[in-house]
Parts: sequence; C-alpha cells; structure tokens
Amino acid sequence: MHELSIFIDESGDFGEYDYHSPYYIISMVFHNQKNDISKPLKTLNDNLQNINYPNHCVHTGPIIRRENEYEFESIENRRRIFNFMITFIKHIEIRYKCFFIEKKHLENSVEAVGNLSKQISVFIREHYQEFLEYDSIKIYYDNGQVEVSKLLSTVFNALLPRIIIKKVIPSDYRLFQTADLFCSMELIRLKIKNNTVSTSEMEFFGSLRDLKKNYLKPLRKKEWI
Repeated sequence: MHELSIFIDESGDFGEYDYHSPYYIISMVFHNQKNDISKPLKTLNDNLQNINYPNHCVHTGPIIRRENEYEFESIENRRRIFNFMITFIKHIEIRYKCFFIEKKHLENSVEAVGNLSKQISVFIREHYQEFLEYDSIKIYYDNGQVEVSKLLSTVFNALLPRIIIKKVIPSDYRLFQTADLFCSMELIRLKIKNNTVSTSEMEFFGSLRDLKKNYLKPLRKKEWI
C-alpha cells in the first residue's frame, strides 16, 4: 500500500477578532509512509530522555512563551527541547503547508470556515495528481475544534478518494507534534510581518536575525509549494 499520512493542527479560534489572537492557522504535515523516520525519531526520543523529558509530548507555543508545563523550566532546557524538534524535522522526509486567515477581515465563523475551505480546496486541486498516486490517505487530527473536523471531512472527502480520518492523541505521534511546531512558527512569521512579536518570544530566539536565519528559513525548505 502506498499511503500518505497527513497530521493536522491549528492555532487560534473561530471567535470574534481579538488583538491578542488575530489569526487562525491550520497546519498540515505530509508523510509518505515509505519514507522511514525511525532513526531520527529514536535520536529525538533519546535526546529528550537525556534531559529528563522521557515520553514527553512537545508543545511548541508554550515552550517559546514559557507557559503551562514549561512555566518553571529554564530557557536553556526549553531551547534544547525546541532544537531537538528542529533537528528531527531537518532529518526526516516530510512536507508541510499552512493555511491562515486574519480574523479582523471576516464577519463571522461561517465566513472564516468558508475561507479556509477554499484555500485547502485550491491546494488539493493544484496537487491533485500527486494525491491520486496514493492508495490511501489517512488524516490525523485531535478533533480540537468541531469546525475544523467538519471542514476536513467535507473538503477531503469531496475532492479525493480513499480518505480515512482518525482521531489522534497528540502524545502518541511525533509528527502531530511537528504539525504543532509548524503552526507555532507560522504564527511567529505572521507576527514578524506585522511587528507584533512578544517580549517572551524575542527573549527565546535572541534576535530577529537568528530567528529568521536559524529557524524560519530552514523550515520553509520543507514547505509543499
């Protein structure tokens, strides 16, 4: 079986526009199952074990902003965890795509969902023949938001055959955590564009130059254009 796995995560919500949450982002990570990731995966897990984070589910946004389970963690260890994920991504054969909306330009959640559906539909049609090469396509999503679950089911099943949608537990799949990282970094990219990067984000990355050179630029090499 020639199988494509798509891991999907999101950032933001479909509520009214708020200055602190102006975007809604959906990220997709595409993995052809014939491409083995076992060695980089073992390296990632070993590295996390070595700093006392065994079997840890990596949450990129909180790592950067020192939130939730990372509230009392040192910046050195947070950077180590983040860089372990970046190294993992560099050494595996995946592609990603991010879709986003800026909520202040939309009237309501219906318009937001419609806009995202159109973006994803256009992307699928642009790469339609490549999608058809697979015997099956499995979509992994944690059902975090009802609107996204409906959107994914509607768009993918309408445009492609042999679609399977599976509910995922984020801690079970490193590639889902990778989708989370791409989502967080797309948000950072948009914040740079609009000059709204936070103090905690700048503290984590050190400088805009380092952020762009060491992280954003290398990650964009994985984008499915």
